[in-house]
Amino acid sequence: MRDLEEKARQAQDKKAVLGPDIDLDAYQSEPVSHNYVEDLGDLSKADKKQMLQAGIDAEETDRSGTFVQKDTAVLHAHSKQEGLEVIPIREALKQYNWVEDYYWKLVAVDTDKYTARAHLDLHNGYVIRALPGSKVVYPVQACLYLEKEGLSQNVHNIVIAEEGAELHVITGCAAAAHLRRGLHIGISEFYVKKGAKLSFTMIHHWAEGTMVRARSVGMVEEGGLFLNNYISMKPVKSVQMYPTTHLVGKGAVARFYSLLVGSPNSEMDVGGRIFLKEPDTRAEIVSRAITNGGKIIARGDLVGEVPRVKAHLECHGLILNGGSIHAIPELEGKVDGVEMSHEAAIGKIAQEEILYLMSRGLSEDEATATIVRGFLSVDIPGLPPQLKAEIDRAVEQSNKDMM
Repeated sequence: MRDLEEKARQAQDKKAVLGPDIDLDAYQSEPVSHNYVEDLGDLSKADKKQMLQAGIDAEETDRSGTFVQKDTAVLHAHSKQEGLEVIPIREALKQYNWVEDYYWKLVAVDTDKYTARAHLDLHNGYVIRALPGSKVVYPVQACLYLEKEGLSQNVHNIVIAEEGAELHVITGCAAAAHLRRGLHIGISEFYVKKGAKLSFTMIHHWAEGTMVRARSVGMVEEGGLFLNNYISMKPVKSVQMYPTTHLVGKGAVARFYSLLVGSPNSEMDVGGRIFLKEPDTRAEIVSRAITNGGKIIARGDLVGEVPRVKAHLECHGLILNGGSIHAIPELEGKVDGVEMSHEAAIGKIAQEEILYLMSRGLSEDEATATIVRGFLSVDIPGLPPQLKAEIDRAVEQSNKDMM
């Protein structure tokens, strides 16, 4: 721990390579007190409404466990299923020695000043772990919620699917309706053990003035599957994240899917990088981006380090009402015998498509909404029905807002 602290202190002023720089001193980081809630039904109506927009259900319908953090305080954490652990990370670090085997082992604490802040001034975060062979079919829901004006919320999350386990997680990041300014710094480390399956779906429902800096790395062992889905369709000031995954076991698979909507005055620099390090590994990165007046940078990087790997990168952008989309697809094959491909396209809605739908009885707005809905409809294989329903709901709500 001392080595981590020393590295973090040395990196306190180290700017990130990607994304606009943020003055951390402009945000307060002192603890904010909130009482623990035994029953999520006791949350305020306003909080429940905002959390639901990010896929967090206070009634816990079809959920296997819940974690809720408001500002710096954990409001609720529990598991409803045997073989599943849901623990606040500060508590886990105190009680379980095994947590240190995963803490800051994939993400470097000295990556930049944001990782340094997350370690030196850690508020909390969660450890979600599916024990060996357990099948957690209903999603675990985790909410990171900002209410305090001008706060820097610093969290560290660890998600572990042990050997042969199946785990589905939906993380909803949200802000109170009144919030105008805040910063979220999130560190996440994902471990998919041999033959395990992990799907992680993140839905952002921030406020227009929220700044987000997320740093995450995953590792997938032999025969493991990692689905990483990111959905951000609500106004946000600035998001910068570039999750990385290492496929370190034969036959390991990783798939990244992202649905992005850029609102006026927003900046989104989002992507993904996957290293294929063993034979028969497979990777896929699929991005759908719509700008309604914002700036979007959609990145994707696939690195084939050994023969007999397959990978595909796909980035499609749609410009609705000004703004810009910059697609940056990258493929790197380091040896013979890799099979890698990519496609990228950016454009606007074709007028003939609108006219055709209008000829079938739709108004111009209805025709545009139908095309947008189809554009954002991405088939994500391997998702349980509950998560697919949450994604469909987010797409439908975003479609209404844009129109």
